[in-house]
Amino acid sequence: MSAESTAIIRSARTVQGVVRIPGDKSISHRYAMLAAIAEGTSRFHNFSAAQDCASTLGCMAGLGAEWRRLGDGAIEIGGMGRHLKPPTRPLDCGNSGSTMRMLSGILAGQHFVSELFGDESLSRRPMARIIMPLSEMGARISSNEAGRSPLKIQGGALRAIHYKPEVASAQVKSCVLFAGLFAEGETVVEEPIRTRDHGEIALRAFGVEVESNGNIASIRGGQPLAAIEAHVPGDLSSAAFFLCAAALFPGSQISLPGILMNPTRARLLDILIQMGLKISVAQVEQQHGELVGAIEARGATWQGGSVAGADTAALIDEIPVLAAIAPYSENGIEVHDAKELRVKESDRIAAVATNLRKMGAEVEERPDGLRIPGGQRLHGGELDSFGDHRIAMAFAVAALRAEGETVIRGADAAGVSYPTFFEDLRSITGS
Repeated sequence: MSAESTAIIRSARTVQGVVRIPGDKSISHRYAMLAAIAEGTSRFHNFSAAQDCASTLGCMAGLGAEWRRLGDGAIEIGGMGRHLKPPTRPLDCGNSGSTMRMLSGILAGQHFVSELFGDESLSRRPMARIIMPLSEMGARISSNEAGRSPLKIQGGALRAIHYKPEVASAQVKSCVLFAGLFAEGETVVEEPIRTRDHGEIALRAFGVEVESNGNIASIRGGQPLAAIEAHVPGDLSSAAFFLCAAALFPGSQISLPGILMNPTRARLLDILIQMGLKISVAQVEQQHGELVGAIEARGATWQGGSVAGADTAALIDEIPVLAAIAPYSENGIEVHDAKELRVKESDRIAAVATNLRKMGAEVEERPDGLRIPGGQRLHGGELDSFGDHRIAMAFAVAALRAEGETVIRGADAAGVSYPTFFEDLRSITGS
């Protein structure tokens, strides 16, 4: 990449090799937050190098939980127990909605005022979904009139609630459960569709009792947390880009060791297998409640398919790359029930449609999804990341099968979740 953050991707004939995927963002965020309110010093190996997770570490340091990087690359976080220090300045969440939403749950239980802000993209993302339950629990939260950041949180004594969010969101669930640690009584979150359970698993790793049954999770207030040492598994959402790259080329082969295999995330593998990618998983083991395994993927006939309903919720982060490579499939791909993609770091439905059209693809954009016919031939073009890490990476993968050269503007957005993505992509294409 050049100094102006431009990535140039050339067409490839195949992809081959081993990629060691960075630590999972979702788990890294939650480990850092819970370590800050635990007793003792926690140590994490393969902690995510993403800019988003750096934002979380910076916020926790601003609340008194200092962290340091060790010689072996691991990080240590000194726990403050249940009582964090009042911040001396507003807490910068950068581009990280995960940081702002989940940390708000912890701050709601602190007896001081704190302020959270983020970049321009984060300032457009909806925060009413956490403001409502936290206010019901007793926190006083102010935001701009549209229910977006910056947020000002007056924390204090909280009361337990039974919350039924309208939109299924693992971030909202974790936010409310984290606040439940500081509430009197039992806090329950009942979702319309089951979402990722990293929050529940992380809480248990730190010694907290959490009940979960399908789409319902509950926590009893007042429980202490104890420091842990853990290895963060490779991020399956980041692995998705390399799996999709393998799907583009019959005979390709990719090895991804140490990948998170959490059942609420692994639906991606089922969908990819249904669409034609050959996948096998070995060396499966459990680490602090999370399943981890080694993935082997081989390209065959990329058939395509559809994503809808509960699958959309399970694959919400992976849909952009699935859509970006949909024109190369035999039958195309349809995406339904994905309205949530409109309010991510960018409007991901519009961003995918715009970039695919620049590559010569036929695309039907819908309010809640996309229809992308298969059997298309794409050409390189000048594309935009829209400041969105997943759009930058999705179209780097799509460009591997396009004719000619593709230029991606704003490619440094990939650093939000995967700083070494373009280097790792080059390592498997030989370019």
